[in-house]
Amino acid sequence: MGSKKKAVKEKPLEKMTAKELREVAINTPGITGAHGMNKDELISSIKEARGIVEAPSKKSNATVREIKTMIKELKTKHQAAIGDDNSKMARIYRSRIIKLKKKTRV
Repeated sequence: MGSKKKAVKEKPLEKMTAKELREVAINTPGITGAHGMNKDELISSIKEARGIVEAPSKKSNATVREIKTMIKELKTKHQAAIGDDNSKMARIYRSRIIKLKKKTRV
């Protein structure tokens, strides 16, 4: 008889899928480029737009994109070292690349 509707409670951002987060980001003013963001970026931009203070994450300070740019730089240095017949520096650059790749998988 009485049509009481409960307020729809939104599930936590961390438990939403990337697709759901994109929908939220598109409907939130002040967020642009939502389709090009990954899940972590979407969560942080939505929290920033809503004024939610984010606790520091347990991961390293560098994002995966930053790590990949460092890997690209090291690969060019590695190729230059191979071209200069500097095997010691080539091995050093290669080991640094391997360590950075492991950080992207964690």
